[in-house]
Amino acid sequence: MHRSAPRLSRILACATVPVMLVVAGCSSDSGDKKDSGSSSSSAAPSTKKSEASVEPAKFAALPDPCKSISTKTVTSLVPKAKSKGGTAAGSSDTAYRAGCSWNGLDDNGVKGSQYRWLDVGFTRFDSDQALGSGAERAQQDYAKQVAKAKAAEGAKKIAEAPVSGIGEQATKITYDLTKTSEDFKYATVVARTGNVVVTLTYNGAGYAGAKAPSADDILKGAEKAAKEAVASVAAADTKSDAPSGSAKPSEKATEKKTS
Repeated sequence: MHRSAPRLSRILACATVPVMLVVAGCSSDSGDKKDSGSSSSSAAPSTKKSEASVEPAKFAALPDPCKSISTKTVTSLVPKAKSKGGTAAGSSDTAYRAGCSWNGLDDNGVKGSQYRWLDVGFTRFDSDQALGSGAERAQQDYAKQVAKAKAAEGAKKIAEAPVSGIGEQATKITYDLTKTSEDFKYATVVARTGNVVVTLTYNGAGYAGAKAPSADDILKGAEKAAKEAVASVAAADTKSDAPSGSAKPSEKATEKKTS
């Protein structure tokens, strides 16, 4: 009996070793699975975040503001413009903000004079993961520009209405304003096309006894010019894509050499 007791102890001890190894093995496996599970779960949010990236901006360039309105239109709206080519607005980066203006006094002698001012401004927005898509940012600026036009200091008889056929959305703001002792008629058209906001203002007054221009004529002129300015945005973006197509001539040359 004394001999069998140590033998039984050795058998039990040996029997417990595989169990411990199995437990250790299971513990190790479960740890690996847990770690891999946590790493995969931690990777998931970043994957989802990249999938939810903002929509790319539609336009990557702005037009030359002084060429955004045709010479014919400028001549009809500002007959005696000091510079037919316009005066470019100062900008630290014309890829995002640009503008141009024309003004002139049409002197008709004893019949008085007619003064006209035409101004156009462009603002472009890129898409940003933190700030939103270019179109969304442009919509916010569009609302700000409309509010700014309505808040013109000294403005009277302010009227606002939507405009169709100019960009994706457009608003016209008209008002009267007295300055230099003359009554001016103002019309501002704020339009958005993709990620670009276009703000165009046209105004005029009669001097030395000349009759003031009609509000309707000023508004029609503003809408015509705004339509051309908005169209120039798409045209400028097409030109900005030109370098990507510049390989075609070399391809033709290669084909010619091959033939």
